[in-house]
Amino acid sequence: MTQQTLALAKQIKLLILDVDGILSDGKLYYDNHGNEMKSFCTQDGQGIRSLQKYSDVRVAIITGRKSEIVARRAKELGVDLVIQGREDKWQALQEVFDQLNLKPEEIAHMGDDWPDLSIMTRVGLALTVPNAHASVAEYAHWVSHRNGGDGAVREACDLLLQAQGHYRAAIGQHLPPEQA
Repeated sequence: MTQQTLALAKQIKLLILDVDGILSDGKLYYDNHGNEMKSFCTQDGQGIRSLQKYSDVRVAIITGRKSEIVARRAKELGVDLVIQGREDKWQALQEVFDQLNLKPEEIAHMGDDWPDLSIMTRVGLALTVPNAHASVAEYAHWVSHRNGGDGAVREACDLLLQAQGHYRAAIGQHLPPEQA
């Protein structure tokens, strides 16, 4: 990662995540009864929990689709700011912006397709995945190595932890004292 990316990441107080293509692989799965299914990466979950526990960065979800599965996963991860069913993601963010008490440069957004550009182009740190739409990647400050739904969010959380000096404390909790 570049020094510029680290400098931008150091200021972040809110990480906003898209769902389809970021927290999940972007594929829609339906069974014969019309039930929707999504898969989530456990490493992403560990990254989100660690980011919230060891730093002052809050995590939010803003997604164009509406799904009970997303609400359940957010609750499991302790993500309390969840806005679903909103194609205009910037407008959705504006509705809660005053209560967040943040400046745009203190916000990071991780998205992979056109609806995410409305936020990505207005915040301090724009993040994406290698399988994002090519035009979205053009606006990103940083691209993960892993695809959405396969550990990309964990990479973003690790980036923020490292930039803000919390990475060693986070990993140290899982190491023997002599190695922490």
